Parts: sequence; structure tokens; C-alpha cells
Amino acid sequence: MSIKLGVLLSGSGTNLQAIIDRIAEGTLDASIELVVSSRPSAYGLKRAEAAGLQTMTLSKEIYADPLLADEIIATELKMHGVEYVIMAGYMRMVHEPLLAAYPNRVVNLHPALLPSFIGAHAIQDAYDYGVKVTGVTVHFADDRYDCGPIIAQQALVVEEGWTVDELEEHIHAIEHVLYPDTIQLLAEGRVHVRENGTVEVR
Repeated sequence: MSIKLGVLLSGSGTNLQAIIDRIAEGTLDASIELVVSSRPSAYGLKRAEAAGLQTMTLSKEIYADPLLADEIIATELKMHGVEYVIMAGYMRMVHEPLLAAYPNRVVNLHPALLPSFIGAHAIQDAYDYGVKVTGVTVHFADDRYDCGPIIAQQALVVEEGWTVDELEEHIHAIEHVLYPDTIQLLAEGRVHVRENGTVEVR
């Protein structure tokens, strides 16, 4: 069964591109109905336009009231028939209007193995800490930053001598496979949130 996605981004949009490519090659049963950017200059908007996707950008003035911004986004996503909201490098927290409109349907990607290294600088933080293993987490977003039920994780062994840039490259390579794979699990209806807030993948 194909699911309808809304993608939220703030930057270069490499994860958006990975999703677009997987849909195009027929290995992801989804369609992207709307791409929302928090920044007008985000390169991800160019990727979306190149793929013929509908886009929307919100101004800084609107984001001055984050609840209003999320209300506008939720309304637009609903109008486009979106079923799952995919955060792909979206550097803003989501709030009640969006979470209430899409309970356990707002999905986030985090470049570390949660609950370790929450926040916007997870790759640098893990590198500075000297961890030997880090990775990528896909989880449902909730009203706390980088919390919410974990759907999937993939570990990465950090090799001696890597620079932080090399670590980032390897993290992104995992993201570009794990995120579309996880969205496919959603499309197949295999992801279920238990009452205790953990996720079962059937």
C-alpha cells in the first residue's frame, strides 16, 4: 500500500533525495505530496522542484510564533492528503498543532544512537566524546527534543583516525538507506506503537 508523505527540511535535502530516488526506482511505496522548508534558501527546495514536487516555505516572521507555524504546516499537509510527516534535516522542533494532527505519524531522523547525543550537534558531540560506536536512529517525534518511540537504529563502528567529516559521511550513507527502508515499513503497516511507548515491528 502506498502512503502519502509530507517532508519537512531546512537544508541540503540529501535525505529527501534518497526518498525521491527510492520512490522512482520502485522500492518505496510512497508519494511525496508536499515539501515544507523552514528556510527559503534551502537547497532541498531545488531538489523538490527538480522532482516536480509541491513546495512551501515559511518565513522567519511566521516562525516567530512556532505554534502558529505548526498550525499552518498541519493545515497544508492535511489539505494535500499527507498521512505521514517525514522530518529530513528539519532544524526546528515540532509542536502540539502538528503532533496532534499526526499522532505517532511524525517521523524524525537523528544522527546518533538515541538516547545518546541528543541535540543539533550529535555527530560532533559523539566524535568529541571519542565513542567507538555511534549510528543513526529513526523515531516518532513527540513534544520533547529527540525523544519519542524508536522505530529503527543502525550502529556504525567508528574507525581509528577518522576525521569528523569522514564520520559524518558514513553517518549520512547509513541515513540514506535506513530512512527509506523505515518509511517502507510504515507503508507496509508493520510499525506499531505499544501502550508503553515502545515500537513493535511486525
